[in-house]
Amino acid sequence: MEPFVLGLGWLGVYAPLALGAIGSMVGSSRAGMAAAGALLEVEGGYGRYIGLSAMPSSQTIYGIVVMLTLNVPLTVDNSPGIFALGLLSGLALMASAFAQGDALAAAIAAAKSKPEIYGISIAPAAIIEGFAVFAFVFALVLAGQLPVS
Repeated sequence: MEPFVLGLGWLGVYAPLALGAIGSMVGSSRAGMAAAGALLEVEGGYGRYIGLSAMPSSQTIYGIVVMLTLNVPLTVDNSPGIFALGLLSGLALMASAFAQGDALAAAIAAAKSKPEIYGISIAPAAIIEGFAVFAFVFALVLAGQLPVS
């Protein structure tokens, strides 16, 4: 039983990075496809559309920090908590990156037709980023409560 529990701990250590990266890839891909389509329809300002497609990559950065925080010597006592914290924070990061990619794709589609709403059109993506930050911060806070011995 001990090797299984320790294996779950290792899974929990890596889950925030892996799931955050998967979310970032999908979210950036969704926004990037919208940006590529917008390039065909606008006469300039290409960089702002391409730049938006990188916004979901922040979830990978948050996942790296959570992973490094959870990377402590694993024991039978702390592995279940590390597993739960890593998996759930990773899922939250992944879901937020997916949603952010969709919000950015919609923002790009709207802004290419009406450039004056560019700034306000990305507000929903920024709100979604806030939820990723909540998951990130609370994962760090809870990681400090895990047993270390």
